[in-house]
Amino acid sequence: MTEPYGAADGLLRVYPASSGIEGPAPALVWAHGGGFRGGDLDMPEAHWTSGALAARGVTVISVDYRHLGGGFHYPAPSDDIITAWAWTVEHAEELGIDIGRTAIGGASAGGNLVTGAVLRLLAGDVSPLPLPAGVFLAYPTLLADQPAPDAALLALLDANPSALHPPGYVPDMYRNFFGGPVDDAPLAVVPGRAAASDLAGFPPVLMINSEIDLLRLSGEVFAQTLAAAGIPLELATEPAVLHGHLNRPEEQAATDSVERVARWIERGFLPQ
Repeated sequence: MTEPYGAADGLLRVYPASSGIEGPAPALVWAHGGGFRGGDLDMPEAHWTSGALAARGVTVISVDYRHLGGGFHYPAPSDDIITAWAWTVEHAEELGIDIGRTAIGGASAGGNLVTGAVLRLLAGDVSPLPLPAGVFLAYPTLLADQPAPDAALLALLDANPSALHPPGYVPDMYRNFFGGPVDDAPLAVVPGRAAASDLAGFPPVLMINSEIDLLRLSGEVFAQTLAAAGIPLELATEPAVLHGHLNRPEEQAATDSVERVARWIERGFLPQ
């Protein structure tokens, strides 16, 4: 069976790896973006990305986590990511996947959720589960307060006004996610605050940012912390594209990113 199908009472949609794979396939548990309050399994960032990876031999388990628009706040969406991971571990044989080659990943707010979920697993905040073999982050948002952009990024943003957020947009997004001020929020809410000591044991990471994107600053901060912690890291930036390029499959950057992910998984989650 290679057609997508629903699972876990609608929480998940499974995209089986293309036929012709010998033995258990690698896999990715995948969380779309949407500012914690939007997005669905049919948006290109979820459906197209999952199908493109499945066509390259990776089974994808796409997660329909709860949104703020439904009245949910942290930890509900994070719990859904952990439930999805636990379900995938439990059903690995049925799915025909190798859990030792199964990563977790997310885009934008989904990147925040999967990073936070891994931090919760590391901290023992949830029932013990094996860690993912790798973590793929696509243009993640990881800080409520962004560092100041340098002159080069400011010039790109000035030339692309649609890439700019209204003042206070990102801090408000985090307050809505947490349900209040995030000054004392758990690290899983604002993973970019992590110190190197918090990341001991974190799986290898592939991070792909969009160049014309203020949010890439938070990803770059987290990448620096990962490097300081000695975590294997591949950091790439798709040039000349705005935030969310996986949601625009007509752009070459989307295909380029998918192919980079497939190569990373094929290499055993080691940086290029």
